[in-house]
Amino acid sequence: MTEPLTNTIAVAERKAGRRRLPNELGIVLVLIGIALFFEAVGWGVRGQSFLGNPQRLLVMILQVSIVGLIAIGVTQVIITGGIDLSSGSVLAVSAMVAASLAQEPGYARAVFPGLTGLPFVVPLLCGLVIGGIAGLINGSLIAITAIPPFIATLGMMVTARSVAQLYTRGQPISMLADNYTWIGSGAVPVFIFLAVAMIFHVALRYTRYGKFTYAIGANPQAARVSGINVRRHIMLVYTIAGVLSGLAGLVTSARAASGQSSMGTGYELDAIAAAVIGGVSLAGGAGRISGTVIGTLILGVMTSGFTFVGIDAYVQGIVKGIIIVAAVVIDQYRQSRRRKA
Repeated sequence: MTEPLTNTIAVAERKAGRRRLPNELGIVLVLIGIALFFEAVGWGVRGQSFLGNPQRLLVMILQVSIVGLIAIGVTQVIITGGIDLSSGSVLAVSAMVAASLAQEPGYARAVFPGLTGLPFVVPLLCGLVIGGIAGLINGSLIAITAIPPFIATLGMMVTARSVAQLYTRGQPISMLADNYTWIGSGAVPVFIFLAVAMIFHVALRYTRYGKFTYAIGANPQAARVSGINVRRHIMLVYTIAGVLSGLAGLVTSARAASGQSSMGTGYELDAIAAAVIGGVSLAGGAGRISGTVIGTLILGVMTSGFTFVGIDAYVQGIVKGIIIVAAVVIDQYRQSRRRKA
């Protein structure tokens, strides 16, 4: 590894790791504070415990695990200085394709009657490949044509959602085989989420893939001059994000035992919110998977807590929007202080 490349990576690592422990500790304290708030309100309003119901906590974690899978991919995209608005739509088209190949044998309304009763690995791989192709297209448009990530992924968001609707003319796909739906049963989605989070936490922190990702986000021009193939790496990062969206689509359709074109609507915003709340900088070059996991849990606790105390769903959206804006403002303030320092 050349000396300029080593220096570029070192700068990115300092930016990513500066005061990271206090920041993540602060996020954990926020999570605890929100949970205790709903606990107190629960006793005061309903006379019930929010944290004392294991079933409620399990449902909450199951709900956030799918958004968490997307958020892990989105985190890596944001670290490079990009954004991905297509995650929810990619989830939908991956879920529809995988579900169409996972229907019970002989089901009269099967999308592909001759392709029912397939081994579990077939719909699994197809769903992941569809997600990966969508991510690769995003990355190629951004890296090769220099289209802003916002525009490229916005186009994919609209296109993928339309493909999901066109695939079965808006009709749901049902009667999925048991060898497919097990990945959405019980606590399996939670284990998948935690395993993926651990894999990419290690990848970002200890491997060349992570070093290059932070270096590009910190200063893409310096990374390019230092010998990093920026185009190829950006394409790789977006492809991984697409694969994780595809995996989220598999889990979503398996949990629901059906595929629907409306699946994943708004999930991309929740994923971005989880990453930003977790300390990932929209300026690029800073953030960790562990912070994103905590941010995902914060969103889950908030959603479950609002439902628990009976707050209207529309009000929940308003509060979530305020929190996203507040998180971005805090991030901008933190970045301005770092530049002055």
